[in-house]
Amino acid sequence: MRLLVAVVVGVAAELAGIGLVTTAVWLVVRAAEQPPMSALAVAIVAVRTLAVARGGLRYAERLAGHEAVLKAMVEVRGRVYESLLRRPLRGGDALTRLVSDVDALQDAVLRCLLPACVAALVGVAAVAVVPRLALGVVVVGLVLPLAAFALADRHSRALAPLRAELAERTVTLREGAAELRAFGALDRELRRADAVVDDLAGRERRGTFPAAALAGVAVAAQFGFAVLLLVQGSPAHVVLGAVAVLEVMVPLTNAAQKWAEVRGSVSRVREVLAARSEHTPAEPIIDVTPYHRIGVVGPSGAGKSTLLRAIAEKHGAKGVLDDAHVFERTVRENVLFAKPDATRAELDRVARVADLDVDWDAAAKLSGGQRQRLFLARALLADPDVLLLDEPVEGLTVEHGDRVLRQVLDAARGKVVLVTHRLAPLRDFDHIVVIEDGRVTQRGTHAELVATEGYYRDRWSTERIGGRSAISTSTGLDSHSSATGTNVVNVFDATGTPSRRSTVPTT
Repeated sequence: MRLLVAVVVGVAAELAGIGLVTTAVWLVVRAAEQPPMSALAVAIVAVRTLAVARGGLRYAERLAGHEAVLKAMVEVRGRVYESLLRRPLRGGDALTRLVSDVDALQDAVLRCLLPACVAALVGVAAVAVVPRLALGVVVVGLVLPLAAFALADRHSRALAPLRAELAERTVTLREGAAELRAFGALDRELRRADAVVDDLAGRERRGTFPAAALAGVAVAAQFGFAVLLLVQGSPAHVVLGAVAVLEVMVPLTNAAQKWAEVRGSVSRVREVLAARSEHTPAEPIIDVTPYHRIGVVGPSGAGKSTLLRAIAEKHGAKGVLDDAHVFERTVRENVLFAKPDATRAELDRVARVADLDVDWDAAAKLSGGQRQRLFLARALLADPDVLLLDEPVEGLTVEHGDRVLRQVLDAARGKVVLVTHRLAPLRDFDHIVVIEDGRVTQRGTHAELVATEGYYRDRWSTERIGGRSAISTSTGLDSHSSATGTNVVNVFDATGTPSRRSTVPTT
């Protein structure tokens, strides 16, 4: 609707400009005959009105067009981002589709679609009033733009492989600079990237010559047609009015060239959005609705992160996932990504809960533990109905991690799904599932699972023995008898209860 308003206002602005030229020329020619002032009064008022209207309407057209496009691009970029999360692509391809292709879509609307619609409507109106303009409108507004499109399309097809290669090399240098430097390959990759840039720039420069020539042909055709009307005896105001009409058509040559450049990007964006609309959410293998706190455990690669993504897709859940990203912004901006209008009090609250001890205005150059706490603060600020946590305190010490996780669980208002390798935090959860090879092999409460043979009980026994041994080593709880030369070790059963004491001879 906003774009339609921009088209209507743009047509009105162009018609005001054409009317201004035509009326002003008629006024000058008529005034040369020295008629009574009353014969010129209407034309004088019309010239003043059209002059004011032209400037105001042109400003309104720019304002309406850019507002429509920029608001639409916000939605499109978000939809493209969501689609790429579900259908990951190579780094360079994903970057191109999210940034360059969406920017090209903006150019396609502002510099191609909008001028074409305005020129078409103005041309139809002009031909309806002066049928002799039909030939000029067809040549300048249709034939030359088609020729420009054909030349530019051939040129763009030749450049496409180079642009794709440049995008891939840029991502490689950005993400693999440390590895390339370590193996002494950074300079070689930089030289290759420079060669691609030089080749691309040279071809782009050469490709501008045909388009510039066609633009010159369009201007020549515009004034050639005006001369033809003058030779045929058309009055001056009709001749210059025709020049003004064709002036609206001349930019279509550049618009056609631009369309040839961006139509590939438009097609890729449409492809991504179509794939998103056809996508059917995967049904999670567990139902989270009956429970408040759900724990998910299992060996690495069992499918726990895949389960979280399925839950996120079905329930619109948010949280700390394994692909969470820290942007090259301040800590404040990274956390505000979850809720842009959050107050300072809200930010301070989630920072206290997540124990995020960094300056809000500092650059987000963080340690692994600080990154995890930033992700937790961001997730808490979003306050989702279902909070997803995938190893949320990884990188913290056991004591610190348990404390932060306990604070986060206490602060979470909705449901929580926690994926973890450490089972101690799950003792108070109302439902726990064990996933192995993409299947749920056990489910129940902590007490039920530790009483049942299987992965959970084995993992719990290992965790309790390892944790108790670490504490004993550091505090001296285990005893050593120098007289007998034996170490006395406390051994705990599956539930963590001391069951026996065994002696292990020392060597």
